[in-house]
Amino acid sequence: MSEIINDVLSAIETHDIQWVRFIWCDNANVIRAKAVHTSHLDDFLAGDGVGIAAAQQALPVMYDAPVAGSGLTPAGEVHMRADWSTFTPLPYAPGHARALTDIYAGSRPWGHCPRTVLHRTITRASDHGYGIMAAFENEFYLLRRDDNGQVVPADETVFSQTSALDRANSVIAGITAALTDQGLLPEMLYSESGPGQFEMPTRYADALAAADNQIVFRETIRAVAYQHELVASFLPKIFEDKAGSGAHLHLSLWREGANLTSDAARFDTISQESSMFAAGILHHLPALMAITTPSPISYRRIRPHFWSGAFTCWGYGNREAAIRVPQLPAGRALTNLELKTCDPTCNPYLALGATIAAGLDGLNKEMELGDPVQMDPANMPEEEREVRGIRRLPKDLGAAIAEFEADEVLQEALGPELTRSFLAVRRDEWEALKDLSLEEQVDLLLERY
Repeated sequence: MSEIINDVLSAIETHDIQWVRFIWCDNANVIRAKAVHTSHLDDFLAGDGVGIAAAQQALPVMYDAPVAGSGLTPAGEVHMRADWSTFTPLPYAPGHARALTDIYAGSRPWGHCPRTVLHRTITRASDHGYGIMAAFENEFYLLRRDDNGQVVPADETVFSQTSALDRANSVIAGITAALTDQGLLPEMLYSESGPGQFEMPTRYADALAAADNQIVFRETIRAVAYQHELVASFLPKIFEDKAGSGAHLHLSLWREGANLTSDAARFDTISQESSMFAAGILHHLPALMAITTPSPISYRRIRPHFWSGAFTCWGYGNREAAIRVPQLPAGRALTNLELKTCDPTCNPYLALGATIAAGLDGLNKEMELGDPVQMDPANMPEEEREVRGIRRLPKDLGAAIAEFEADEVLQEALGPELTRSFLAVRRDEWEALKDLSLEEQVDLLLERY
């Protein structure tokens, strides 16, 4: 630990850091920060951390007041302890640095801390002999405000049109440099189906780093876009007649440095362990969606024929399946599972932690995955879907909340305290936003995510 602290102090001096942002992501899935001036940082390097009101974990996305039923009140304070291994000077904010945090109540991890959920689930996987590698694959829009203050796409290009890269070259260059400076490697870039929409996959990492990277990615894209007088938004649906934005979650099981996705005898087929892991995810997916697609607006994206994973099925290379197994050229082993039913409004620690918990349940119970679906499941006769156990996923957040309320495995993964506060926030947001038009929701949420 002393070596890490020495590196932090050295970086503060080298980069002339004045402020260190202590970052947490709450139950509304909003990324929040309190900053400490470096002249007072000694008090927080090995102490109890930066205090926040416990009730701040009960804030919904709409306003700054705790929701009812969360078990959290204005009385009481908890503390963010920096994970100093995540300390990073911010290339887009000179003089500032970031540290991601775990939240403690006294000397113990706080029962409402999302990052603690992921720590706990990773340990469970390790106890079963598994390592988890993961990455979030984000889509986002670059937007500008017209003379009337209305938000419009930064360009009017179509999927993978080269001119989109030319028009956005300046902001993309800034984003790429800022991500790279923070150690997050972009692997690919192309314009997506929506005008002004881009996809920029990043390199996979161990599960905790993958969730941390999602925080870094969202923060960096938005900050650099702002510097270029653009608005970057990760909302899953902004325009009714345009493509939505997902955050596809890629996962792979590992043991002793070996990727277990492929069957050892047939590289183009998933292994039995990965099959059971995927079966667990599909089994719990209706409830899991309250976590992976947690906003009322999320369900405007999760529709049949929208390549968003609207049915409980899987397939090789099938972009309409909830779980897609990406295919590689002949002779190359499969590398990962891709959960498409996930979007960037999720809390990455909860989304990844709960997804792993669902997969582990599949392994523990040796669940059967069933045959792959190699067509659009919406075009399959309803009778065939029923025989094969393929269900339409919840059509709105209210239905997903009801599924989560009945799912003991996912509630156990979150723990009783976080389950209570998480559900309170989800219910409050659902009731407040469910009857709003898309335009009204976008006006409220565009710059929250």
